[in-house]
Amino acid sequence: MTAFEALSAIVVVGLITYASRAGLVVALADRTLSPKVQRALRNVGPAVLSALVVTLLAGSEGIDGVELPEVAAVVVGAAAAWKTRNLIATIVAGMATLWIVAALV
Repeated sequence: MTAFEALSAIVVVGLITYASRAGLVVALADRTLSPKVQRALRNVGPAVLSALVVTLLAGSEGIDGVELPEVAAVVVGAAAAWKTRNLIATIVAGMATLWIVAALV
């Protein structure tokens, strides 16, 4: 595969992915969602964050690959989530802890 073919494949797949996501947003932009759907959508952010944390902690190396920066970030992120109930604050606290502890270790 040449570089042009690889780049073309990446662009085409990116456009398809963008169109599939944007299509749903555009189709539902002028509609009101039912309360049941709105309640379900509130859980999307925390579910994605949980999936990322589990992947970080139980990645390809399993428990042997977990080091101090990751553990510290999870603990601080969990504390921030419990205290603030805010997804953005949780991500900021966890990432800042990860970067700071990784720089110090």
